[in-house]
Amino acid sequence: MRIRDAYTAWSATYDTHVNPTRDLDALVTRQILAGLRPARILELGCGTGKNTSFLAEIGTHVQALDFSDGMLARAREKVPAANVSFAVADLTRRWPCEDHAVELIVCTLVLEHIEDLSCIFAEAARCLAPGGQMFLSELHPFKQYQGTKARIEDNRGTTEIDAYVHHLSDFLAAAGSAQLTLQRLDEWWHQADRQNPPLLLSLLFANEACGTR
Repeated sequence: MRIRDAYTAWSATYDTHVNPTRDLDALVTRQILAGLRPARILELGCGTGKNTSFLAEIGTHVQALDFSDGMLARAREKVPAANVSFAVADLTRRWPCEDHAVELIVCTLVLEHIEDLSCIFAEAARCLAPGGQMFLSELHPFKQYQGTKARIEDNRGTTEIDAYVHHLSDFLAAAGSAQLTLQRLDEWWHQADRQNPPLLLSLLFANEACGTR
């Protein structure tokens, strides 16, 4: 199913259906980023705002982007914080962000739907201020190898959303080409699921450039 249509259809039930991946991602994002206090945050693929309210607590201003009007409508309802702005954006094109304007970019459960990672990391390098960081939380490649992908479950049955497999080396190569440096890598399981492959992979990169690119 096409990505924009799928997530717009999913927006009505995304927050209420059982979704261990969504819930673990929210915990991971808070655990890794809780100690940060960036002035400006750019959130890519904010969805219904599952992480946006948390980002509004740690950041002075949050710009939240998503491809789906339906998801953004839900996010605006859930997160009325004055320091958050929302906008529709295609992440494969130039983002509505000035050069070197943000201290933190957050992108969670999004990149499985992006075929070319290089465009994402190139835009991240353009938007990040020197010393800024980029945080990713994504479905683990091990799960992708097993055929796991985002699925909508409703009264019509189960619908799979178009997805692309990304290896760990793909993330690292794309980041390296954009001159972003890996600071931290973590794998995540649910507590009762440690005997299985990890569910999520999180990566924290830094823009260590000292001046304007």
